[in-house]
Amino acid sequence: MEVANDTVIKKPKRLTSVVWNHFERVRKADICYAVCVHCNKKLSGSSNSGTTHLRNHLMRCLKRFNYDVSQLLSAKKRKKDNTLTIANVSYDEGQRKEDFIKPTIVKYEPDQRKEEVFNLQSSWFDQERSRLDLARMIILHDYPLAMVEHVGFKVFVKNLQPLFDVPNSTVEFSCMEIYDKERQKVHDMLSKLQGRINLAVEMWSSTENSSHVCMTAHYVGDDWKLQKKILNFVTLDSSHTDDMLSEVIIKCLMDWDIESKLFAVTFDDFSTTDDIVPRIKEQVSENKSRLINGQLLDVRSAAHVLNSVVQDAMEALRVVIQKIRGSVQYVKSSQSIQGKFQEMTQQTGINSQKSLVLDFPIQWNSTYVMLETAIEYRDAFCQLPDLDLDLAVSDEEWEWAISITGYLKLFIEIISVFSSNKCPTANIYFPEICHVHIQLIDWCKSPNNFLSSLAAKMKAKFDKYWSKCSLSLAVAAILDPRFKMKLVEYYYSQIYGSTALERIKEVSDGLKELFNTYSICSTLIDQDSALPLGSLPSSSNDGRDRLKGFDKFLHETSQSQSAISDLEKYLDEPVFPRNCDFNILNWWRVHTPRYPILSMMARDVLGTPMSTVSQESAFNAGGRMLDSSRSSLAPDTRQALICAQDWLRIQSDDPSPSSSHYALPLYVETS
Repeated sequence: MEVANDTVIKKPKRLTSVVWNHFERVRKADICYAVCVHCNKKLSGSSNSGTTHLRNHLMRCLKRFNYDVSQLLSAKKRKKDNTLTIANVSYDEGQRKEDFIKPTIVKYEPDQRKEEVFNLQSSWFDQERSRLDLARMIILHDYPLAMVEHVGFKVFVKNLQPLFDVPNSTVEFSCMEIYDKERQKVHDMLSKLQGRINLAVEMWSSTENSSHVCMTAHYVGDDWKLQKKILNFVTLDSSHTDDMLSEVIIKCLMDWDIESKLFAVTFDDFSTTDDIVPRIKEQVSENKSRLINGQLLDVRSAAHVLNSVVQDAMEALRVVIQKIRGSVQYVKSSQSIQGKFQEMTQQTGINSQKSLVLDFPIQWNSTYVMLETAIEYRDAFCQLPDLDLDLAVSDEEWEWAISITGYLKLFIEIISVFSSNKCPTANIYFPEICHVHIQLIDWCKSPNNFLSSLAAKMKAKFDKYWSKCSLSLAVAAILDPRFKMKLVEYYYSQIYGSTALERIKEVSDGLKELFNTYSICSTLIDQDSALPLGSLPSSSNDGRDRLKGFDKFLHETSQSQSAISDLEKYLDEPVFPRNCDFNILNWWRVHTPRYPILSMMARDVLGTPMSTVSQESAFNAGGRMLDSSRSSLAPDTRQALICAQDWLRIQSDDPSPSSSHYALPLYVETS
């Protein structure tokens, strides 16, 4: 608020109230004002107004609460300089110093306890809280632990808060302290979770040539929202084997006490040996898990298998890609060559508005863009003079490039659907994967031997994935009320032709088997909390009841019949209309009373991560690699920082790209 041309009142006597330490009395015309030194707000300053309204303002003044030690010191310095500015108020050097701001002085003894809270009348400082805030900042934003030793950081902190003692040697301890506290919170939450947990297993490498495994829990929470939390980030021995990997996974499950809650394990590498899952199943079975279905337990990441199939296509076209890349580099090498290329473009009648671009080979979607653009300028490249003969692309090679670019376009569209979905429930994958299956079948029929042999190689790799995961994909699609069995029937008739009915029956049988397992599980849970229905009191003197077995049989069969009718009721009812705003988890939440057991199954199935790739690494041709700063840390510290960062970002709802769905930060791409 402007107080221009005001004059500071020369008071004949000192203003005795401590309130005046935070106000300056000024006069405008015949009216006296009290101007807050924190926010410059004007209030009545006449002697008849008293000071109650000034005290009330101080209780509400937001800027007052930011008036910390450094500001007090600055105020003291300004007072010594006999210069004070309140909006546009100025005063003479001859004014009495007592009329100016009187900051509260705090005497700090070196041996005073760092944990003590320093009350500065209108501000406070807590060493312990600041220590933990610093550690949280380091965890949350990937700052190096060594930043607390940087001179610039020390100077900044000293000027910002002179009382803060930077914990040079204990910052790692502070981070571990936060990790332990947050880990207990996650552990307690998982132990109370009503649904089951799906474990995603992802392999990482580092600049130190070490291998790491990241294990993330995916689940639908009690609020029916899809969630995930990183549980462990373990450094593997350089000579690790599949046996060791299974042991690491089992240890993770047992450390978190979730082995009995496990529903599915998703691996990012679809070629991971099949021996790992049986070992995990055996361990889980020993812990008396009430729900194990072998076909649903072992899942492979859909995006990873599609990326692997794409690499087969890229390798088959490698020589042609190198020629086209070299041709683009040649055209872009000088202005004169670009001018000649433009002339060739006009002479050949090319009307494309696209500019030639070079690819970044590690990101294969950029190679697709380079090929797609170059194909539009095909005739211009063929007419370009002085082009190195080694870079000349034959007509047959151009045809190969056109066909394979079409393949790549399909894979880019589908992987983009997987990686960009903010709520990637398991039901979204079946139609996309089925479309790939149908296209591969069609590509294998190509009359061109080069293309048909390439398609056959791609399909062989895809078939291995399909045989392992098709049932999981189909069951998830059936649990989408917009599709149910109809979508399976639609796609299987195109994929299998005359044998479609047999395949559909396999899916139906698998669905019923899983549902019956949930029905039995529900029955056992009910028995733990209540007597079986229809139980009879004992009539024998020795306390034995020969019909106890019958009671259990009657309870189980009646519950099973009711549960099966529950599934049949869902399948017999009409499908829900398709619309773009449909939220499948919310639908099941609302319909839980109608399908109590089926909704339990839907929650676990829909929470299965059918793909584990993040949006920023969706088209990465290399592996996932830790950056050098994290690679240099001790294994326990590295795990603590990565896990705690994931947990804190979820709490703070960090909008940064690296905290998007199912994305682990702290990595760089590598070939």
